[in-house]
Amino acid sequence: MTRIHDVMQYLEAVAPPVYQADYDNSGLLVGDAGQEVQQVLCCLDCTEAVVEEAAAKGCNLIVAHHPIVFRGLKRFTGKHYVERVVMEAIRKDIAIYAIHTNLDSVYYEGVNSEIARRIGLEDTRILGPSGRMKQLSVQVAAGEGQALAGELEKAGAGPFGKEQIACAITPVHGGERVEAVFPEGRQSALMQALKGLPVQVAVLEGKSPMAGYGMIGRLSEPEDELAFLKSLKLKMGVEMIRHTPLLGRKISTVAFCGGAGGFLLGAAQAQQADVFITADYKYHEFFDADGRLVIADIGHFESEQYTIPLLQKLISQKFSKFAVYATTVKTNPVRYL
Repeated sequence: MTRIHDVMQYLEAVAPPVYQADYDNSGLLVGDAGQEVQQVLCCLDCTEAVVEEAAAKGCNLIVAHHPIVFRGLKRFTGKHYVERVVMEAIRKDIAIYAIHTNLDSVYYEGVNSEIARRIGLEDTRILGPSGRMKQLSVQVAAGEGQALAGELEKAGAGPFGKEQIACAITPVHGGERVEAVFPEGRQSALMQALKGLPVQVAVLEGKSPMAGYGMIGRLSEPEDELAFLKSLKLKMGVEMIRHTPLLGRKISTVAFCGGAGGFLLGAAQAQQADVFITADYKYHEFFDADGRLVIADIGHFESEQYTIPLLQKLISQKFSKFAVYATTVKTNPVRYL
């Protein structure tokens, strides 16, 4: 039997909660984590129509990218759509789980890695690293260090086995000391591997290359600016792009951030990006391009829409005993003429 807690535990291994922003409210928002999973519905935004769809499909768990509840609710009168969504989910015994800025922040199988894949970028890296690196130290009996280091490396590899942690074994009086340097998002898995051994953990200087906001990479071949933007519209399935004036240069290095990523413009410029793709740009903010690159605003929903099939894929690959659906409800509140 698979419980909601099991799905949560897996998703939090993919996108550790420690990576979510201070203002965020990711996690289980409605429901009982001990409840057995019937079916799952994935969406970007949980609306009343999405709750109705979940009920119609027999889903008792909705996994959304954006949290329906960001701030405390003092009343449940149904006067606001957020209250109505929560009330209807409770009425229908449907749990709502949000995986937001922590999924934005991971390098593997996150919001931005999906964008990079669809655009076709190579040599990608985090645009604005924010995760901390840590070091643990534990002492074991002589001859046991190598086996423990192997367990730590396995646990620190993450759910996809792609991450690497650095382990070192040093002989000490009475045994061996094992030290490991790791991204903070892997601390929980490493503590489980240590099985209660006394351990010291320290925060290191510098940022983890495995966590942060946005990504930057390069095209396999440089493209003309207009051709690139037209291709971007097709690859990202957008109706329109708001952009700064073209500069008459080739596009080779591409920086981007799903959702509202304007705060990363300086990082994109510092890393010599030719174009910066994001959403939610205001009029005066476009001037900040300053002739150094092209800013391309493709829309908030549009930039993150492929998070829905990403979540569906992640959950269905891990769990085979229940169906995982992608919502068919168009939740984008923005329309274009």
